[in-house]
Amino acid sequence: MPIAFSVPGDPVPQPRPRVTTRGGHGHAYTPKSHPVHAYRQAVASAARAAGAGVHGDAVELVLDFVFARPKSHLRKNGLAPDAPRWPRKDIDNLQKSVMDSLNGICWEDDSQVIRVVASKSYGTEARTVVRIS
Repeated sequence: MPIAFSVPGDPVPQPRPRVTTRGGHGHAYTPKSHPVHAYRQAVASAARAAGAGVHGDAVELVLDFVFARPKSHLRKNGLAPDAPRWPRKDIDNLQKSVMDSLNGICWEDDSQVIRVVASKSYGTEARTVVRIS
């Protein structure tokens, strides 16, 4: 059963893990203060509200990451000539934060995702649009 939902706000990419040692063993973690945690909760909540359910089938995923254009990119007469055409966030890290947040909600594990189509752009309203089939 296909589902679609939107998460308001700027998309947050999954950061590189921090590494520390405990008792002579390496331990990778994401700092608790990182905004990816709140973003992942928002994605999970939106999926539940859209009626997502866990199943064991293969999944196709379409992701649209829309960022609010910073005011520094704009001039009185429109877009600044040196303004970037697309956001600098890495699309693979954006995908990872969404896919990890949907583990146990839309699928058992993100290894069930067999196809991903993702895009990133600037828009008037920041959001993440997710379509699952």
